[in-house]
Amino acid sequence: MVAIDGDKDLESQIAEWRSYVRRRSAVHEVDGEELEDHLRSMVGELTAAGLRPDEAFLVAVKRMGSLDELSREFAREHSDRLWKQLVLAGSPDAGTPATASSRSDLLVMALCTAAAVAAVKIPVAFGYGFDDEGTFYARNLSLLVLPPLAAYFAWRRRVRPGVVAVLALLFALGAVGANAYPLGDDAQSTVLTALHLPLALWLVVGVAYVAGDWRSSRRRMDFVRFTGEWSVYYVLIALGGGVLTGVTVGTFQAIGIDASNFVESWLVPCGAAGAVVVAAWLVEAKQSVIENMAPVLTRVFTPLFTAVLLAFLVAVLWTRTAIDVERDVLILFDLLLVVVLGLLLYAISARDPVAPPTIFDRLQLALVVSALAIDVLVLLEIAGRIAEWGSTPNKVAALGLNVILLANLAWSAWLFAQLIRHRAPFTPLERWQTGYLAVYAAWAWAVVLVLPPLFDFA
Repeated sequence: MVAIDGDKDLESQIAEWRSYVRRRSAVHEVDGEELEDHLRSMVGELTAAGLRPDEAFLVAVKRMGSLDELSREFAREHSDRLWKQLVLAGSPDAGTPATASSRSDLLVMALCTAAAVAAVKIPVAFGYGFDDEGTFYARNLSLLVLPPLAAYFAWRRRVRPGVVAVLALLFALGAVGANAYPLGDDAQSTVLTALHLPLALWLVVGVAYVAGDWRSSRRRMDFVRFTGEWSVYYVLIALGGGVLTGVTVGTFQAIGIDASNFVESWLVPCGAAGAVVVAAWLVEAKQSVIENMAPVLTRVFTPLFTAVLLAFLVAVLWTRTAIDVERDVLILFDLLLVVVLGLLLYAISARDPVAPPTIFDRLQLALVVSALAIDVLVLLEIAGRIAEWGSTPNKVAALGLNVILLANLAWSAWLFAQLIRHRAPFTPLERWQTGYLAVYAAWAWAVVLVLPPLFDFA
């Protein structure tokens, strides 16, 4: 009976290790199976030598070494396979024959892409042009392109009908906030809605991505990773689209045809909308090849942002100059703090939970503390302006966002300090960041639905 329990525990450990490899490794699934076979073989040898299954597992994993090193080794040995994975899923040349599942996935992706493209063009038939002075597209763009993306994930994840109903309700609520309120084109509430509604609806897409299992910290972190990789793919598609646009205009101009109207009315808006779904499909299909792109960029930019923030704080102390809290400056500082949190999130997403603290962890702590100090300075200036001149939608939104960021940064700094001092494991830091996504969602919805009527839609 003891042996059976030990075997069950070993299988649980191997299952957790397998999940980690598939999530972090930059190799094909077949290579993951090869690694697992190697691991089981080593565990068998160690148990035969007298070790308990749990002890044998830990020793075998340690002997196998870093998964990053294994990934690089597989990339060198199977470079031809990695390049072939970059073509369409199910290609016979890739060594994975096309299946009904891959074909249906491609078909559903194409349908959802077509739906996103149609969604951005249908309003034109009702008089809402892309070049109009009105703000229809500014307020509704996320409502047009994100529901098809949510539908793609709902189909791919086989989401339950109850979750689908919740998704539909949340998108309908967003439509109310964007269109039912009497928002003027120049109103502050209009700008705030255009900025915050995409965030709120993106997290609704996250609910579809995790198949409604939003309480799972692991699944929330998977969505964070997806967001980073989706951003990388979308930017790459946009760069390619920019080249295509230039080529289209130049070639037709060479024969005396002005293609600028077609580019502005069809190519750019339809391409940008369709790329939202296509980028997600690419991430889903190719995540085993380039899953670690966002964390790699994090490694590059974390030292640079840390140096800039520390230099800024030194300059503030040296000159004793207060921070200007005009709207453009507030947006700049808020974007800076959001970027810092993004760097923190993607560094956490790629970190080995059981690895000891490293110099990079200390660098991240310095980044978080620097951002925390800047957030405090901005908060003091905003509070002073509100006390002196009264509140506006912009000031209240900025104040609320900075309070939310302050709480996140403060507790993150504490958890990082505990981790570096070996007084706490890494897991609480990861759970804190993924759990805080709900706070961002709540605040984004509050800005869209509560602030406009609170300030008489100003």
